[in-house]
Amino acid sequence: MTTRDAAPLGAPCWIDLNTSDLDGAVRFYGELFGWTAQDAGEDYGHYHNVSKDGALVGGLMRRQPDDAGHPDFWMTYLSSADAKATAAAATDAGGQVLLEPMDVMELGAMAVLGDGTGGAVGVWQPGRHRGFEAHGEAGAPVWHELHTRDHAGAVAFYQRVFGWHTSVVSDTDEFRYTTMTEGEEQYAGIMDASAYLPEGTPSFWEVYFGVPDADAALAAAERLGGRVVEPAVDTPYGRMAKVADPTGAVFKIVTVST
Repeated sequence: MTTRDAAPLGAPCWIDLNTSDLDGAVRFYGELFGWTAQDAGEDYGHYHNVSKDGALVGGLMRRQPDDAGHPDFWMTYLSSADAKATAAAATDAGGQVLLEPMDVMELGAMAVLGDGTGGAVGVWQPGRHRGFEAHGEAGAPVWHELHTRDHAGAVAFYQRVFGWHTSVVSDTDEFRYTTMTEGEEQYAGIMDASAYLPEGTPSFWEVYFGVPDADAALAAAERLGGRVVEPAVDTPYGRMAKVADPTGAVFKIVTVST
């Protein structure tokens, strides 16, 4: 397994699940992806870090009581050198601060922003905790994608607030897609979803996890209490599908070479 020390500034560097059933999530994702969960302890609100073959891939946390009524969800965090400055830039760019920047002891600092198109995105300023270590392979996150009805507005926000360098993959009404690019590497995408998201639907981030076999993973997810939201299809990027876990949190899977 290959690991990385840190993500480029502005790139996805961490993911975590806000779940109403923490114990169930540990079991479901552990069996589906081969993850091992470690409770960080009472000082960290019993946040669970999860790893694949010893390399960190994300976190699991119990939903707060005041979050009742909202679906469980995966959140993507983008790397920042200064969480407070990033939060201020978001406000200046027409976004909002949903969770004020806060230190997480010696691990780093975090915030949660509204991106101006309705999407919620996390900010992580690395300290001792550098983010996920495994990426782009089976059992780890492989891609991060914002679906939005305001493609131009979203691209402008992430360029301004997170310093994204962007590349246009396609710019037609049938398929409009922009990526965050550093050198020859692509780290995240923004999809124009205006053709299929109903009017008024807020933007949202989706995380893709790598699996050796998408069809086998779908069967396993259903056996474990999950639900197939979109069946597996072949794409130029691999065979992929959308899944909901037993409490409804949605994610995508994609076949990757092992």
